[in-house]
Amino acid sequence: MSTTDSVNIRPLREGELADADRIMRIAFGTFIGLPDPGRFMGDADYVRTRWRSSPASAFAAEVEGRLAGSNFATRWGSFAFFGPLSVDPKCWDRGFASRLMDPVIERFEAWGVTHAGLFTFAQSAKHIGLYQKFGFRPRSLTLVLEKNLRERPPGSGSWLAYSRLSESERGEALSGCRQVTDEIYPGLDVTPEIESIREQSLGETILISDAKGLLGFAACHHGSESEAGSGVCYVKFGAVSPRPNARSGFSRLLEACELYGLGAGASRLVAGVNASRREAYEEMLSSGFRVSLTGISMHRPNEPGFSRPGVFVIDDWR
Repeated sequence: MSTTDSVNIRPLREGELADADRIMRIAFGTFIGLPDPGRFMGDADYVRTRWRSSPASAFAAEVEGRLAGSNFATRWGSFAFFGPLSVDPKCWDRGFASRLMDPVIERFEAWGVTHAGLFTFAQSAKHIGLYQKFGFRPRSLTLVLEKNLRERPPGSGSWLAYSRLSESERGEALSGCRQVTDEIYPGLDVTPEIESIREQSLGETILISDAKGLLGFAACHHGSESEAGSGVCYVKFGAVSPRPNARSGFSRLLEACELYGLGAGASRLVAGVNASRREAYEEMLSSGFRVSLTGISMHRPNEPGFSRPGVFVIDDWR
């Protein structure tokens, strides 16, 4: 067990999800120094949700017949990211994390994505050094923000819930969402995420429109066994079309997320934004959000992609 020669990298199996979840929590909880590492993330779930979204993009590290770690690749059209990448602390510093990166990079290349990224600990030279070996380069901070939900936000406009649309209306909405993201970065497509949220009952996708049609959307997780956890509404991805009214539209989208969260019984709204999207970050601060976690985004190639000024996008790539 002392070298990478002893590890077998293969697809993660459904029957291993509970073990993969346990290892992920212990690995991250140990790294950040929690007294009880196994309680990392509470009842939020990243392992099962991502495996169910794309089983063929989930990978396992096996040592002597036992699961030692896992990694998950996610494709949003022309963009992809990976994580959580975790290795059992008993197997740290043996090169297993690097081996779990190999199938992810192969998958990115097979997909033909033009940009890829990840979220990692800004203070960790070890993590940054690992990912640099695979062509990723650190760029701007990614800030995870949160806001306590206590009352209905003032001036809230109308919005639609994707799950309440008819089948034909959902098809039209997905087309509109693709158009919004394609305007932001060519080929960016988050509609598989939207459908996964609906199919797994993980939350809701919020849609806002203006006179020209769909203006923006937010794919939200809510509650236990989603990526949010109990009492939380988590915006996994949100975007507003780059029109002249984008900033006011972004404010509307944030308010709609608050309304959805309140209606779903959440007490906190959580959303991430890259610091390069400075207008979006400033709008979130002015809306009452406060930073709860900082990380750094790493990009492959070393280009901004859709993390740049003037872009009103919410995500954090965790």
